[in-house]
This record gives sequence, structure tokens and C-alpha cells, in this order.
Amino acid sequence: GEAMALRAPAEQTGWERLRELWQRDERQQFPEETVNIVKAGFTAGLAGWLYGGLPAFRQARSAFIQRSHGELFQNRADAVQSAHRAGLRSFIRYGWRWSWRVATFVTIFNTVSTGLSVYRNKTTISNFASAGAFTGALFRMHLGLQGLAGGLLFGTAFGIPAGGLLIFMQSLAGESLQEKRIRERRELYEQKLAEWQSGLSVTEVLGQTESNAQGGLDGESKRI
Repeated sequence: GEAMALRAPAEQTGWERLRELWQRDERQQFPEETVNIVKAGFTAGLAGWLYGGLPAFRQARSAFIQRSHGELFQNRADAVQSAHRAGLRSFIRYGWRWSWRVATFVTIFNTVSTGLSVYRNKTTISNFASAGAFTGALFRMHLGLQGLAGGLLFGTAFGIPAGGLLIFMQSLAGESLQEKRIRERRELYEQKLAEWQSGLSVTEVLGQTESNAQGGLDGESKRI
């Protein structure tokens, strides 16, 4: 029935755990793993923008200054502003190129590694190595077999230390995200089970009370 709609953690299948990654809980919140994927993607996009944009800004500004020798400007401030505008255009252009690529790579990597960990119900280095290999190959497959092989090697080389760092950080917290989800789901299951059993007890008491009342009325009617 509705009371037992929530299954015990040990009874869940890998696919059921995967579906829960994209479902809101009773507080209308997504699981912590899903929120972390979004946060990591945003942070990676910002880092990529700075990584690609700042050098491009400096190079474009320097190139503009070198090209503008002999040009007439109203004053020094006008020249400086023109150089800054040239750098800003380059910052936006090249920053965006790096931003979406880094954000996409990190998001796919985290989605695959998290999916593997949730499906297998354990966090291991092999999950991150596989996720890195898949993501690297996906990004380089358009370059043919050589690019595919290079992407596999790069992704694996990225995934192993990244996964090791994440596992180490989780160990400092005392439990992994999977262990936390299992614990929270077990606590929720036990709470729902207790509420369901309490509801059954109340129903039984009411049923017994009604039965006693009906028995009393039947006895009165017989005496009359």
C-alpha cells in the first residue's frame, strides 16, 4: 500500500537509485550528489573562463598598444579605454570558448562517475577512471582513432587523481555520499514504517472499540 511505497535501502536496485538522483525529496530538494554536479559545472565554467580569458585579455591589450602607435587619440584616457575595450572583447571571446568546454567536460565526468557510484552503491577509483576515459574519448572521438585513444588516456589520467582527491575529502567527512544517502534513506524508511505501524495500531484500537460498542448494544437489545 501507500505506507510501504518507500522500499528499504537494501531492496533497491541500481536503476532505482539512479532515478532518485533526478527526483525531489519530501522537502522538494534534489539529492546532494545532483546539486554537487551542478555546482561543480558552474565552478569549472568560471575557472575555464578565467583560464582562457585573462591571457587573451593581456595579449589583446598589448597587441592593440603595439598597433596603435602613430594613431591619434583625444587624450591618454581615451587610449587606455580603447586598449581595455580590445582586451575585454578578447576576454569574452576566448573566455567563453574555454568556459563551456571545461564546464561540459567536468559535468559529464561528474555525472558518469556519480551514476556509476550510485548504481554500484559504492565509491571506487575505478568509477572515476571509467568516467574520465569515457569523457575524454567523447571529447576527442571526432579526431578519429588516434584522437579517441588520446582522449581515453587523458581522461583516465585525469579521473584517477581527481577521484582519489574526492574520496580523500569524503573520508575526512567520515562518510561517503553513498553512505550518507543509505543512512538517510534508512532513517526515513524506519520513520515511515513506524508511522505506518502506529496507524495500524490506531485502526485496530478503533475497530476493537466499535466492536465492543456494537456488542454492548446487542446485549441491551436482547435484555429488552
